[in-house]
Amino acid sequence: SSIGLRFGLSQLVIGLTIVAMGTSLPELIINVFASIKGNTGLAVGNVIGSNITNTLLVIGVAALIYPSKVHRGILKRDVWANLFSIIILALLANDFIFGRTNSISRFDGIILLLFFVYYLYQSFFKPQKEEEKDGEKTPETISLFAALSLTIGGIAGLYFGGQWIVDGVEQMSKDLGISGSTIGLTLVAGATSLPELVTSVTAAIKKDSDIAIGNIVGSNIFNILLVLGISAVIRPIDFNPDMNSQLMIFFTSILLLILFIKTGKKSMTISRIEGIILLLGYFCFLYYTIYWQS
Repeated sequence: SSIGLRFGLSQLVIGLTIVAMGTSLPELIINVFASIKGNTGLAVGNVIGSNITNTLLVIGVAALIYPSKVHRGILKRDVWANLFSIIILALLANDFIFGRTNSISRFDGIILLLFFVYYLYQSFFKPQKEEEKDGEKTPETISLFAALSLTIGGIAGLYFGGQWIVDGVEQMSKDLGISGSTIGLTLVAGATSLPELVTSVTAAIKKDSDIAIGNIVGSNIFNILLVLGISAVIRPIDFNPDMNSQLMIFFTSILLLILFIKTGKKSMTISRIEGIILLLGYFCFLYYTIYWQS
């Protein structure tokens, strides 16, 4: 973010690209390694599980700490983009559009990436008026050397961490007899959602939860369109029809967000009670995935 500010990027662009993409990098790195090694179950489980964790756990925790306010323009566009990306993924994975078997082919991956480019176009060139008057505090910049050092260090950490996680999941699958997709939906998804969780908790404590919530919803879109798109281009992803239930859980969780939003003149709010409901939904998701699908 500091480097972006130094090059004259607006906070809107930084939030929609650098922050959202940055919090999706763990999913991307892990999926790249998983795809290269042929662990496609982990690749798709990681993305879907991470999005469910973001929506139910992270937003739930943020709302519980402090009612989460989100500007109408950002949430309205990104929430519907979330729903659209889920529908497109379900159609492609179940081969209602292209293909002969239940899989996300390289061609499907290209389709997801094209939708991602279109989403970026909408974010860059068609911002909502409310976003331009966001009123966010300008983040502090740090020295260029410190910014580059942190960036390079973070990328190195992601590289080695991604390799270790994929290797660890493969060994756990063998030792415990649990599928890679189940581990991806739960353990790995929880780990890769930690950046969003930490960001949201910090923002909620500072009563700036509107910033974090917008990034979470944007991160969900990045995970499906960018992360799964790149993963499928590297290696076609076999899609287990049982994962449709997880897609339905994610779709339902996004509908819950829409239902919970309270309309106001400038913002929409997710209350503490609604945050508790989201958290309960997350624990139900864990129970269902671990005890019924594993």
